[in-house]
Amino acid sequence: MKFVDEALVTVSAGKGGNGSASFRREKYIQYGGPDGGDGGRGGSVFLEGCSGLNTLVDFRHVRKYKAENGQGGSGANKTGKSGEDIVVRVPLGTIVTDTETGERIGEVTEHEQRLLVAQGGRGGLGNVHFKSSTNRAPRRTVPGSPGEARELNLELKVLADVGLLGFPNAGKSTLISTVSAARPKVADYPFTTLYPNLGVVRIDVERSFVIADIPGLIEGAAEGTGLGIQFLKHLQRTRLLLHLVDLAPLALDVNPVDQVRQLELEMQKFDPGLMEKPRWLVFTKADLLPADEARQKAEEVVAELQWEHPWVLISSVTRSGTEELMQKVSEQLEVLVDEEAVAEFQLPESAEFPEEPFEP
Repeated sequence: MKFVDEALVTVSAGKGGNGSASFRREKYIQYGGPDGGDGGRGGSVFLEGCSGLNTLVDFRHVRKYKAENGQGGSGANKTGKSGEDIVVRVPLGTIVTDTETGERIGEVTEHEQRLLVAQGGRGGLGNVHFKSSTNRAPRRTVPGSPGEARELNLELKVLADVGLLGFPNAGKSTLISTVSAARPKVADYPFTTLYPNLGVVRIDVERSFVIADIPGLIEGAAEGTGLGIQFLKHLQRTRLLLHLVDLAPLALDVNPVDQVRQLELEMQKFDPGLMEKPRWLVFTKADLLPADEARQKAEEVVAELQWEHPWVLISSVTRSGTEELMQKVSEQLEVLVDEEAVAEFQLPESAEFPEEPFEP
């Protein structure tokens, strides 16, 4: 299935039904009075998160969604039937923006979470609401209000715990296919990955996490060169970045140190917040070099970069170091989740407590 991470759709809520101008007319009842009922409300449009979807490709075929109008009221104080709501399923991580105003309506991040994007119109009032001591036969009614109509931009940012970052042919697709059930395209030429691939890494029965293979980036990615910022944004939702570095690049003049620094520059240009995320260096393709030479080369790169964070040496083909890497990643994610939970409930620095206990 082709990956689509942006789509334009038009949503229209239903119009409210009109109020009724009716009078009670029954045999033997001389003064029936007004009995016009209210109109039903118009249907609304909701977006609902669905964990089974991972792309916006369905919106290439259906771009317009219109909810049902409410029915008008009738005599005997009968309220018209309300219009049916429309629920449109979207993948988790969908950000919704009004294209006309630029307003960010919200984002869908949980399964079955609903987001109201177009409010249905209110039903009109029947003439029964306007009777009084001086106007016993009102013919006044209120029509139903129109429903909201919007053009929405849907933008998908994949929800993953770990993001694989690196230049083309760094071994990202091979790694994700080794540690998960994902089967991305793997070949010995650049840009074999044209859209993000998600894989679930299962450590044991109770522990697992989602890993995302982001298409390779090159110099100028933040300005749109190559695959550009189209996929850089997907790294913003991850908790941990694995920066893959090819120890045995095809081109002899390629310097791994320069590649790391260049990619850091692109991250800084696109979103400085990416540089604050935990990031580990993962040296790949160690099987293409003698063991001692591979480790020496990795240590030289780490020393030249003055790298102070974790780094590992792996071979996805021989699976050397991959299992240990995933174990360490899982342990680190547990730490990060705990830190996020603490930060969420942490009191602000400005919070003050009374010196003495409060007494009623």
